[in-house]
Amino acid sequence: MKITKSNEKVTPFGGFNFCHELLTENQIPGLIDSHFGKRVKTVGFDYSDVLMNHFAIFLNGGDCTEDINQHLREHLKEVRGLSVCSADTILRVIKELSTSTESIISNHGVAHEFNINMPLNELLVKTLKRTGQINIREGYTMDYDNQVVPTEKYDAAKTYKQCEGYQPGVASLGKHIVYVEGRNGNSQAKYMQEETLGRAFSLLEKHCVRIKRFRADSASYQQKVVGLVEEKSQYFYIRATRCAAMEQQISHLPASGWKKIRLGVQEMEVAQIEDYRPFNGQKSYRLVVSRIKRKDGQVGLFTGNTYTYRAILTNDYQWDNRQIVSFYNQRGSAERIFDAMNNDFGWSKLPCSFLNENTAFMIMTAFYANLYQFILARFSKKLSWVEETFRLKKFIFRFITVSAKWIKTGRQNILKLYTHKDYSPLVT
Repeated sequence: MKITKSNEKVTPFGGFNFCHELLTENQIPGLIDSHFGKRVKTVGFDYSDVLMNHFAIFLNGGDCTEDINQHLREHLKEVRGLSVCSADTILRVIKELSTSTESIISNHGVAHEFNINMPLNELLVKTLKRTGQINIREGYTMDYDNQVVPTEKYDAAKTYKQCEGYQPGVASLGKHIVYVEGRNGNSQAKYMQEETLGRAFSLLEKHCVRIKRFRADSASYQQKVVGLVEEKSQYFYIRATRCAAMEQQISHLPASGWKKIRLGVQEMEVAQIEDYRPFNGQKSYRLVVSRIKRKDGQVGLFTGNTYTYRAILTNDYQWDNRQIVSFYNQRGSAERIFDAMNNDFGWSKLPCSFLNENTAFMIMTAFYANLYQFILARFSKKLSWVEETFRLKKFIFRFITVSAKWIKTGRQNILKLYTHKDYSPLVT
C-alpha cells in the first residue's frame, strides 16, 4: 500500500455548512444577540458566535466542550460566517448566562436547591416561534416530567435512585423542550411542583402560546397542581396515585362496565368512574381505569382479583376511555426526549461544577436540540435520503460527514462536495 499527501483544505464535515446557512437565513444568530445583548467588545465573540460554536460541536460528532480545541477547530474555520472560539470561551459564556441558585428549607429541615433561569428559557420559546416550530394559532399538548441526571458534581445530592445527581423539571411541547428548571437530586418531583409549573405556564402565556392539553405522571397528582393545570389548560390527564378509597370504588365497578381493547400489542380492559372526588371530595373529575391480567396470578388485597390497575384523572368528558388511555400512553414519546438529551446533547456529561452553571448548559443544549429538529424538518422535505426521525448520530453519518472545500471561481465562492449524494435541492 502506498500513501500520498495533500495540503488542500478539505473538511470531512462539509454538511455543516448547510446547517449554518439555514440558521443564518432564519436570523437565529441575530435573535440570540438581540435577546442577550452585546458582550463587551474586548472579549471578541458575541453570544451568537459562542452558541453557534457550541451547537457545532454536537452537530459535528463531538460530545464535550473540549472537542472544539482538540478535533474541530481547523474544520470549523472553513465554515463561512462562523467565528471559531475556544472551549474556555464557551465555558465562560455558560457561567455568564447562569443565574443564582435559590435554597429553600422544607418543613422537615431539608435544604432544596432550585435554579430558575428565565432568560435562557425565554430564548427557547422565542426561537421556536421564529423557526415556526410553534405558533400562537394552535393549541398544544404540554408534557411535564422530572429527569434524574446522574453526576458527581460538587453540589450534587443523592436522588431517589440512590445516585448523586440533579433532577431538573422539564416541560415540552411535542419534540420541543420549552422550559427547564434546575433542581438538586434530593428534591422530589412533587416538591413545589405547582410553583415550577406556574413559571412554565407564565412563560408560554407571555409569548401567547396556548396549551390545550396537559399530561403528566403521578408526581402531578396533587390538589394544587390539578387546580393550576385545570386553570391553565383546557384538558388535563394525570396518572392518579392509588389509595384505599380508589381501590374500593374500582372493586365495585360492574363487570359490564369493563371493555376489552388493544393498544399495539397490549391487551387490556378499561372502565371509568364519572364522579370521582379526590383530595377530600371537593370537586368531581373523571377517573379512567385500565387493568391488565397479572402473569404471576397474584391476588390484589383490595380488589380481590389478579389484575394490575392503573388510573388516569382527567376533566375530559369528550373522548372515550380508549382514547384517553391511548393519549396518555403517548407520554412515552415525550420521555424519549430525555434519551436524546442524555446521549446526543451532553446531559450525561455535564461540564461544570455547580447546579446553576449546569442548568444553563442543559437549557442551552435544549436550544440546540430544538434547532436540530428544525434542521431535520427542513432538510427532510428537500432530500429523500434524510428522514425527520433521524437521531443525531445517523444524521451526522448520512449528512454532515461529506468531504468538502470552498473554491473561488468566476468571483464566486463555491462549495465543492466529494460525494455521489445530491445536496443541490438545498440551494435551489
